[in-house]
Amino acid sequence: MAPDVSGHEDPGNAGAGWGSRAFTLVRALVFASLFVALVLVWLPARLLQWTGIARPSATGALLAAGVAVGTAGAAVALSCVLTFAVVGRGTPAPFDPPRRLVVRGPYRLVRNPMYLGAGLALVGAAMVYRSIALVAYAAALLVVTHLLVVLYEEPTLRRTFGEEYQAYCRRVRRWLPRL
Repeated sequence: MAPDVSGHEDPGNAGAGWGSRAFTLVRALVFASLFVALVLVWLPARLLQWTGIARPSATGALLAAGVAVGTAGAAVALSCVLTFAVVGRGTPAPFDPPRRLVVRGPYRLVRNPMYLGAGLALVGAAMVYRSIALVAYAAALLVVTHLLVVLYEEPTLRRTFGEEYQAYCRRVRRWLPRL
């Protein structure tokens, strides 16, 4: 038997072979790629085009910081997608969610690290392009995400995982890690 997310033996996990895990990983990466392409690339590019902002022509500290922040955000988001696939046996897509509650990886620190990673990636892009419009887009995305989390995701997780999710909520904050 393979251990579950808490490290205990899970008899329901015994049949999850390499092929099943690979298929889950492919599904997760396809969904994440589509999400990134639309929300983190195509829409921001249209916004930059609409506001008349072109590629940065000079290098400097703000550009370097923006690249670092954007890369860190992308790395957090990617690690969340991989954790969903490998640990949770599902994807970030609401129609194909993890089969098990994911409390490992970046989810040990905050309950919504994927959204925070996406927000950081957008803020990094805003720094690179020196775009207030991208900062506003990132802020709007985080507000919409907060509403999605509070009105849909958390009630769904409570129904699906019950006390296990409630205990997780008591240990881990929604947006900011405990210091």
